[in-house]
Amino acid sequence: MTVRKLVYVVDDDASFLRAIQRLLNEHGYEVRVFHSVEDFNDRATLDDAFCLVLDIHLGDRSGIDLSRQLSQRGISLPVIFMTANDSESTRKVTRELGCVAYLQK
Repeated sequence: MTVRKLVYVVDDDASFLRAIQRLLNEHGYEVRVFHSVEDFNDRATLDDAFCLVLDIHLGDRSGIDLSRQLSQRGISLPVIFMTANDSESTRKVTRELGCVAYLQK
């Protein structure tokens, strides 16, 4: 029996969420999507998560804020950050948070 690895994706763009969910499913991952940090905090159970894919700019909150919040709670998962608004200062912050990848949309 093959165990599918669970990836959580947080992004406020519904069409992007559908696309990344299809892509990851095609590569054997189970995907749960969340439209905001609040949605993630309300519904996510991280016990079986393999990885987080976080958009950096999520309206009034950010994936960076969420990553810090999880770290403060002692939750350590690999994080892939994504952004459409790339900058050196943002890349620096994500490196300091220990991200495993940084993707530009």
